[in-house]
Amino acid sequence: MTTTSPDATRAGADLPAASLALLTLLADATRRRIFLHLLGAEACNCELAATLHLPQNLVSHHLRRLRQAGLLDEHREPGDGRWVHVTIDHDALREAWSGLDTALNPARRPALAPACRPRGATAP
Repeated sequence: MTTTSPDATRAGADLPAASLALLTLLADATRRRIFLHLLGAEACNCELAATLHLPQNLVSHHLRRLRQAGLLDEHREPGDGRWVHVTIDHDALREAWSGLDTALNPARRPALAPACRPRGATAP
């Protein structure tokens, strides 16, 4: 699991790659709607398109982006391999969420004093 230390974050380091990918992907409203739907249940492209009132090719595009980021698991319907069902990869989501929690949760971040002199202090 990749995490960012408080010192690295203070020095200007970015989020872990999985966390950054999650934020980037969920910044798109359509992808966010698809992702939130998949948090509740697995679905196929046609179900997502019908439920979310989106064209199937648009759903396919966004599923591909989520899949490429490693955030989805997929399997073919037993007995009829034409139907691909997708669901959230909970291990990948847990890793991304852990990086966000480490970097952004105020309870996990130490209070840091400024490195420069306090305002109003005179030079020695």
